[in-house]
Amino acid sequence: MRSFSGDFALFNHKSILVTGGTGSFGKAFVSEVLDKADPRRLIVFSRDELKQYEMQEMFASHDKVSTLRFFIGDVRDEKRLTMAFRDVDFVIHAAALKQVPAAEYNPTECIQTNIIGAENIVHAAIACNVEKVVALSTDKAVNPVNLYGATKLASDKVFVAANNLAGREGTRFSIVRYGNVVGSRGSVVPLFQKLLAEGAQKIPLTDPDMTRFWITLNQGVDLVVRAFNDMRGGEVFIPKIPSMKMSDMATALVPGVEQEVIGVRPGEKMHEIMISPDDARNTIELEDYYIIKSSFAYWGQGEQGYENAKPVEKGFQYSSDLNTEWLDKESLLRMLSSA
Repeated sequence: MRSFSGDFALFNHKSILVTGGTGSFGKAFVSEVLDKADPRRLIVFSRDELKQYEMQEMFASHDKVSTLRFFIGDVRDEKRLTMAFRDVDFVIHAAALKQVPAAEYNPTECIQTNIIGAENIVHAAIACNVEKVVALSTDKAVNPVNLYGATKLASDKVFVAANNLAGREGTRFSIVRYGNVVGSRGSVVPLFQKLLAEGAQKIPLTDPDMTRFWITLNQGVDLVVRAFNDMRGGEVFIPKIPSMKMSDMATALVPGVEQEVIGVRPGEKMHEIMISPDDARNTIELEDYYIIKSSFAYWGQGEQGYENAKPVEKGFQYSSDLNTEWLDKESLLRMLSSA
């Protein structure tokens, strides 16, 4: 399994804040930072007091628990964000409304959190002189067909353009974009495992030929740390990760159980894309990941360059069905074990 590990020493003696920090990514990130770095403060910013309490209990016995802080707030509230960002060096923006059907049914709520929330993050970070911000994106933001993807595309554009607002010496903003996370809340993997445990006679499958990109939480955390180490401002970091057919995943996780094809749901794609052909002209390739460079010439970009990077071919497309790396049953089970 590919590792994207960056240098966690970047976080030593620094103050770090994670929005949506009680989610799957936030818990994994906090665990990794507490184990591998020596932060001055590690702040979990979220709106659910119960999840914060449960997370406090989870890390209560950690020897660095004294650095952990919990801050109740909502990314829709710019004043609260500005208060939380005081004396913060690095921000990871993981808060979002992510459920595709819920977003379709509640579009205004999704827009308020995912787009207006992104603007609030930008304004608060610049006002508080935060050094770096990395925002989490999704493959659904590329050529979106659902509202969730459209709001994340808008969010990505907000964060890229924020480098203009920050000025030459101000906050730097970049984005990490990846696919489905194995075992995370809302993932199909826990659903299949639950159905297997319950002895289900059939499992629902949208379409046998549907494909998705897959990554583990730890790989996602490592990629974010790598982005903090490598970012200049305005980049979209995209990992090289494997694809798998949903039918193959179902067979691997629930062998011998009939697959009932229920059809593609509203707002779903057959295949996901992380780099479109139109983005290829600004994309460079490194050993473990791609970078979509901003079409704007931000300060410092191009002065240092990226070592060993090469431009991708004209018309290149990074999509889950055209991927060159695929999961089989054994590699999927290894990925689940590591997760």
